[in-house]
Amino acid sequence: MRTQIQRLTLAATVAVACATAPAAFAADNPMVGGVPMYANKTIVENAATAQNLSTLVTAVKAAGLVDTLSGKGPFTVFAPDNQAFAKLPAGTVETLLKPENKTKLTQVLTYHVVPGTYTATQLTAAARSHGGSSTLKTVQGEALTVKLQDGKVWVVDAKGGKSAVTTADVMQSNGVVHVVDSVLMPK
Repeated sequence: MRTQIQRLTLAATVAVACATAPAAFAADNPMVGGVPMYANKTIVENAATAQNLSTLVTAVKAAGLVDTLSGKGPFTVFAPDNQAFAKLPAGTVETLLKPENKTKLTQVLTYHVVPGTYTATQLTAAARSHGGSSTLKTVQGEALTVKLQDGKVWVVDAKGGKSAVTTADVMQSNGVVHVVDSVLMPK
């Protein structure tokens, strides 16, 4: 009888551990769009589950970048949320998603991607060591500027447009994502 109770106790403990493991695993990572992000999933796998990144996911698919952003990396992605895309002039997103504009869309999206993994701590340290701002070369080829202002990390594009990091350090199996509140535009 005692052995059976011990087995049941062990089974119950294992069941509870298995049921809570995903939540505990995600606890180290911020929630995005109301869903947990998992560090063992790729940028694309996690983004696809976040409702507030649906426009970005649609754009990544239209640009043919799913395989790239599912690849080994590592990448740092400054991911505009749906509200960031909504700030663009009316019709901009629809125009960029057209097949004939795939090259332009790819340029815009790859302008949000930096090779390597840069956490918020690293971005902040680099900016502080360079007088409050530092630059990063994007996959697209142009530079982004990271600035510290008003207690926030800001990313500034080639046209002077500013985007605040709203959710930092969303760790992925192939890099890190920082959700931003504006779409960054190359020259």
